[in-house]
Amino acid sequence: MGNPTLLTISGSLRKGSYNRMLLREAVAAFGPATIDEGDLNLPLYDGDLEAEKGVPDAVETLANKVKTADAIVISSPEYNKGISGVLKNAFDWISRVDGMPFKGRPTVVMSANAGRTGGETGQFMVMSCLVPLQARVLHGPMLCVASAGDEFDDEGRLNNEQYRKVLAGKMEALRAETG
Repeated sequence: MGNPTLLTISGSLRKGSYNRMLLREAVAAFGPATIDEGDLNLPLYDGDLEAEKGVPDAVETLANKVKTADAIVISSPEYNKGISGVLKNAFDWISRVDGMPFKGRPTVVMSANAGRTGGETGQFMVMSCLVPLQARVLHGPMLCVASAGDEFDDEGRLNNEQYRKVLAGKMEALRAETG
């Protein structure tokens, strides 16, 4: 098998987000792969919109990326003790696409947050949302980068050795799922 396709999904739309930085670190730790990025700039889920116009093209594109990925990494902030709105919206839309795109896909969930828990509650909610989508979530030590503003250097590299070790282990386990 050639290089696996690794899909990264950030629960933050902000270009300079800590979760995007964490995903870049995950890609580096994963090793050789074809990298694809999920775009969560989607309309809000609306059953009337779906009934009138069907599933939007942007959702179909995202669902196809999920369906064809060999492995998925999701990194999302926690907003007000919960999942980010854009990520929940994406899950809601993807659940409307035929074929269960997430079904059986090896998936790692992690978070980076400015707060002291690193997004732990939000991360649990992301994993809960993946249950009905039937993703194969890899469990193990959670990676919750707390006080994220202090944990990345000026180049956006994760500078905490403990976090880097947990990330390396998660990416090694995810890569093993693609073999």
